[in-house]
Amino acid sequence: MSNITVCARFRPLSSKERRDHGDSVCIRCIDTETFILKDEKEEDIIFSFDRVFCEKSDQAEVYEFLVLPIVRDAVNGINGTIITYGQTGAGKTYSIEGPGILECGEQKKGILPRVVDGIFEHIKPDKMAKYLIKLSMVEIYMEKIRDLFDLSKDNIQIKESKIEGILLSGATEMSIIDPAEALQSLSTGIANRAVGETQMNTASSRSHCIYIFTVKQELTGDKRMKTGKLVLVDLAGSEKVEKTGAEGRALEEAKMINKSLSALGNVINALTCGSGRANHIPYRDSKLTRILQDALGGNSRTALLCCCSPSVSNASESLSTLRFGARAKHIKASPRANCNEDKYSKKNEALCPDKDESCKRILNKLKESLDIEDVKLLEELFILEGILFDPYSVEELEPSYEDVTLRTISSLQAAVEELVFTVEELKMENYALKARIVAAERLDVLHKESCKSSNVLHKILSAFSFFKWMGSVPSVRWLK
Repeated sequence: MSNITVCARFRPLSSKERRDHGDSVCIRCIDTETFILKDEKEEDIIFSFDRVFCEKSDQAEVYEFLVLPIVRDAVNGINGTIITYGQTGAGKTYSIEGPGILECGEQKKGILPRVVDGIFEHIKPDKMAKYLIKLSMVEIYMEKIRDLFDLSKDNIQIKESKIEGILLSGATEMSIIDPAEALQSLSTGIANRAVGETQMNTASSRSHCIYIFTVKQELTGDKRMKTGKLVLVDLAGSEKVEKTGAEGRALEEAKMINKSLSALGNVINALTCGSGRANHIPYRDSKLTRILQDALGGNSRTALLCCCSPSVSNASESLSTLRFGARAKHIKASPRANCNEDKYSKKNEALCPDKDESCKRILNKLKESLDIEDVKLLEELFILEGILFDPYSVEELEPSYEDVTLRTISSLQAAVEELVFTVEELKMENYALKARIVAAERLDVLHKESCKSSNVLHKILSAFSFFKWMGSVPSVRWLK
């Protein structure tokens, strides 16, 4: 498991901010990962993220650090999500699109056109591998999902597949064959997006915009298919009505934006609360959190870019954005390669008989008291509800095999780690034992040498005592 990558980006001061507050800023960068924010109470708060992009950082830096690793993974069948978050006018859309999706210099090019270039740079079609790239683009406007490639589809439904995860049922998927075609399609979709003017932003996003790239890689040699989904999410900014001056329709839009962002915050809190018991994660509280279910703690490598204003007038909003990022950094994700193998069909034939014996026995008993049609309907209902397993369903088999494989690999990895730890412990004990043996041998040698020396000394002392005793005996004259 891995944590979500979280970065902070501070845009330059706007002309309005300079006019109202001069060059005063509320942040001070310490290094590439740490900075200090001075809040409205003039208190210093330290934040540390994976990377901090200050005012002078360019678009290429953001892409290469935050996005490029996820693009590489998506081409190799691993899902990835990039989310921009922050108050309105903080630079989220600029980070994603740049000043323009079509006509833009290399230096100011945003994440989205760089992703398009990156995907085509990293795919290498040859005789052994074929690639198919599809693009979808939707927005969540007033809690309805609209297809930006086909405006007649204004209420797309969210579905969930055990194999593919969260899906947008009926959303247009455009096959793209080169970067120019992809950028032209994206330009068309962006033109259909809901925007409006507020006192803080002349082109404020009034919806959450979601770009979905699906990269399918077919390995013809062993008949495998890798599918990686890359999702870019340009969130609408949180708004304070007293600052934006929203009213009428714009006010209703702001309420729905803030409501969905609040639901996103609730999901983040539920995922990072640290409670020992299993918590309910309220993914279904909004369309946004439902779509981001895989990205938040699921099968996806996720990156979050917190966009902030450095102005002292927006210190409280920037603080709220950064606290959101600090919480999100604790989310654990479980990205894995999405690979469908033809071997599953062989396993299906080998492992699945015509009917499961226990299932057949139960159905036979039911037939004794019910009509055949009723039994068939019950069987179909139970399979749909997941109560019974459909032996002919490859869709059910594939995740089952994958789940068993992953659990087996995890248990083997844990066993190997335990063995390595045990071996290291034994090595340390062996080393300590050898050291004790060497020390004991040295003591034994010293003891023997000491005994020898003691014996010699004892003999010398005995002789000395004898001569001393002889010297103390009175002289005796011998008479003839």
